[in-house]
Amino acid sequence: MTFDVLISGGRVVDGTGAPAFRADVGVRGGRVEAVGRLDAAEADVRIDAAGRLVLPGLIDCHAHGDAAVFDPLVQHAALRQGVTTFVLGQDGLSFAPATSPAAFAYASRYFAAVNGPHPHVDGPVSVAELLAGYDGATALNTVYLLPHATIRFDVMGPAERAADEDETRAMLRRVETGLAEGAAGLSSGLEYAPGRYADAAELAALCRPLNGLPYVTHMRAYGASASVGMAEVVEIARRSGAAVHVSHLHGPASTLLPLVEDARRRDVDLTFDTYPYLRSSTILAMVTLPPWVPAADPDRAVAMLSSERDRLADEWAGRDDLWPRITLSHAPGFEWAEGMTLPAAAAEYGATPPEFCRLLLAKTRLQAGCVQARPDEGPAGEESVRAVMRDPGHTGGSDGIYVGGHPHPRGFGAFARYLGRHVRELGDLTWEQAAVHLASHPARRFRLPDRGLVRPGQAADLVVVDPATVADTATYERPRSLAVGVDDVIVGGVPVLRGGKLTGATPGRPLRPA
Repeated sequence: MTFDVLISGGRVVDGTGAPAFRADVGVRGGRVEAVGRLDAAEADVRIDAAGRLVLPGLIDCHAHGDAAVFDPLVQHAALRQGVTTFVLGQDGLSFAPATSPAAFAYASRYFAAVNGPHPHVDGPVSVAELLAGYDGATALNTVYLLPHATIRFDVMGPAERAADEDETRAMLRRVETGLAEGAAGLSSGLEYAPGRYADAAELAALCRPLNGLPYVTHMRAYGASASVGMAEVVEIARRSGAAVHVSHLHGPASTLLPLVEDARRRDVDLTFDTYPYLRSSTILAMVTLPPWVPAADPDRAVAMLSSERDRLADEWAGRDDLWPRITLSHAPGFEWAEGMTLPAAAAEYGATPPEFCRLLLAKTRLQAGCVQARPDEGPAGEESVRAVMRDPGHTGGSDGIYVGGHPHPRGFGAFARYLGRHVRELGDLTWEQAAVHLASHPARRFRLPDRGLVRPGQAADLVVVDPATVADTATYERPRSLAVGVDDVIVGGVPVLRGGKLTGATPGRPLRPA
């Protein structure tokens, strides 16, 4: 037999949960052609996997790579962790569908510190057009979720109220069109504006056309208050019949896991993703601004930072516990402050932390980003991360943000940390379970039937992992350090990483659900 690529001598972890087995993997025409002993086979490209594991390409269920996926450094960071597919359109905020310049400007400006500017799109764009731009333009595959807040702004602008019937119907038409054009679900961000003004009735109505695809939600509350967010998730699921996927589930396991079990008892089809870190990352405005500041309308919000200066000072009085937990990740015009805690940057600037925060938000027009230490930092927090990770509903998501001079390390290390620390060192998952949690389970959730497994007929997204050395090296101090232990990766049958280096091939495709 002759193959395009032959991976020989490795142990295959096929994504079914079955024990790893010694086998060669032959690839032809972009698909896995054979799995077994292929000693006499010929191949254009041979990869010696002796002493290594062959896994299906890992799927990052929550990545903010909507614009960054075109960056070779971001592709390199993902592939060095074994990630071959990004699920985009997260937290209800992305570029499409935007039918008006105002909606596109909102989606681009409000989430500038998370998604960054799109390098090829600068105005209203449909889902079909956005997806076409990913085809053959990157080494990674992409999956796209319809962003609720972008759709809402397109219909309602920054309105701080629930939608009426006509507005809901207009949003519903955009959802139906986006699904027909290849979107794989609907996402929401209920702690961001204007998504936070939606009620359960609005969200349930928009979920009804999903037809088995997931409603992916950044809930209204997490941590010790997760019962608030989860109650709404259950209500939306029961009113719409939608499957639900909770983004970056975090908090005390003693709170979260009973909520997950209760949802299942109510016949809610629920999954979730997590990242294996205790600090979060988001836009500075969401962390610091009170809800009466209209963050979805940056012009008004920036004006209020001056006109309501005294009111803000009163609001921030007594918040001394907040400022030390904030490290600036993205601060355009204040690049010198990136990587510094907010109090340290404020002292350097010669201002109090709240006054510096106000000035920074105003001068960056709310486009500053941050890493935030959560109150659950410490041993108890890590034990919760480990317990939640072991739940069968768990999938992996980096929540990777690649914007700014000092991003959270999770975009460069989350999946390598899963494999190195939580599989090899701590034994939270076996290698076989990891392939299910990080590849085949996400493929099922987003209805990608030819991904997530190593078996004949499947698309050849394949990762060769050294189980003895795979590890993350990115830290909060050095967040852009590449992972180690994954040197060979195939996407769509094409080698994209050889010897740990990019080949320059860009076979990535926008994957549409079956």
